[in-house]
Amino acid sequence: MIHDSYVLILDYGSQYTQLIARRVREAGIYSEIHPYYRSLEILAARPPAGIILSGGPASIYDPDSPKLERAILDSNIPVLGICYGLQALAHILGGKVDRATEREYGRAVLSYIDPNSRLFQEIPLDETPVWMSHGDKVIEPPPGFRVIASTSDTPVAAIEKVDGSICGVQFHPEVAHTPNGKQMLENFLFKVAGIAPSWSMSSFIESSIDEIRRRVGDGHVVAALSGGVDSSVMVALVHRAIGAQLHPIFVDNGLLRKDEAQEVHLSLEERLGIKVDRVDASERFLEKLQGVIDPEEKRKIIGAEFIHVFEEEAQMFPNVHFLAQGTLYPDVIESISFKGGPSVTIKSHHNVGGLPDIMRLELIEPLRELFKDEVRELGIALGLDETLVWRHPFPGPGLAVRILGEVTRERLELLREADAIAIEEIRRARLYRDIWQAFVVLLPVRSVGVMGDERTYEHVAAFRAVDSTDGMTADWFRVPHETLALISNRIINEVRGINRMVYDISSKPPSTIEWE
Repeated sequence: MIHDSYVLILDYGSQYTQLIARRVREAGIYSEIHPYYRSLEILAARPPAGIILSGGPASIYDPDSPKLERAILDSNIPVLGICYGLQALAHILGGKVDRATEREYGRAVLSYIDPNSRLFQEIPLDETPVWMSHGDKVIEPPPGFRVIASTSDTPVAAIEKVDGSICGVQFHPEVAHTPNGKQMLENFLFKVAGIAPSWSMSSFIESSIDEIRRRVGDGHVVAALSGGVDSSVMVALVHRAIGAQLHPIFVDNGLLRKDEAQEVHLSLEERLGIKVDRVDASERFLEKLQGVIDPEEKRKIIGAEFIHVFEEEAQMFPNVHFLAQGTLYPDVIESISFKGGPSVTIKSHHNVGGLPDIMRLELIEPLRELFKDEVRELGIALGLDETLVWRHPFPGPGLAVRILGEVTRERLELLREADAIAIEEIRRARLYRDIWQAFVVLLPVRSVGVMGDERTYEHVAAFRAVDSTDGMTADWFRVPHETLALISNRIINEVRGINRMVYDISSKPPSTIEWE
């Protein structure tokens, strides 16, 4: 989908680059992230209304540091440089950048702000807190630029070209630790770049429907419905566009949460009138997983078997030429955009590539421009049930990677019941929407316990709850002790086979959110 007015974000390796894009979209302006080395190509093909240069971990003095093309600054397109982006533009324009002897990381305060700068309109002029995370820093702005903000440790905390078209900040306005950062970004978008807001969920729905109808015509589409938020919203959107030409296939692999298959099926069919082809393949998956302990082998087996089942079922619809998937923008960024670029590829995604190569179907990915929070907003706009839209993320291999060791029917039932109790108590405590992801893991160990007058020797389970914005980093959630006690007591008393509960208090990094 082509957007006439958009902001181009050039990624120089910052962990916050996606956050910049989300902040721009929150302001009602469409944004795209591209690696810095594609800047001239993008500029020639689709000139943006504004450009933001992200931060990054490199020093401009490193021989292999990411480079800023001078043509970007000569393009007459408004530019905002953030952190490394500021240093790169200052350096190439003739300013002075000081090599760092040590990094500055954490809270700082703007002791001086130029009240005439468009970038700082409606920003408090006294003691404005900002978040620093940098090594090198600008010590003298380029010719034709002036200093518009300072801190006690960073005299050149922000600069602006005399005509106001190019500006840069040493701190990170996109993070929550810079309280007025949202206003600063909006000032760049509206007052410096002069962009009018045109990005909204209603406009996205309208343009997506038109695009899907144009591509599909009289053809038919199969969709892989996993039961998660992304695939459910994708199905709802494609169905609104082409109705009965869509054939959602819900492969029940027997590895879903308690009652999940029924809930998703009923929500789509009864609430939205979408006919879903449900395939119960639980026996097939359990048979394939018999005796398998290694988590990577589990993932490969489940992925391969899913493709086999999906292919078999898709043959029931002979006129199908398209496959719809719930790929999101972060999936695209992590899996494709930055191969060879400054950002580290965190993981590959099953939605990006895969099935179309095998089935030779044309791919439709209507959510590939959206972030997770935008997908939830879209789901509500399309009429999906709120409990489905706000469901916590769930791994593709399902409960198989929350059972450490062999996956058996008995262990699946234990985990399903324990997990349902934990989520019920989290909802009852009104914490569900505050937590990014909460779940129970069944461990491959047994523990001695006492119930009544009898000795027990049963399973140990762990409860995991994390706080995050995008799943790329996460901290363990401080669940109140009373709620933890209720979860532990109920699981041990009600789930026969578990006699000990532990709470996982590790963060990502160094740990991952899932245990496998």
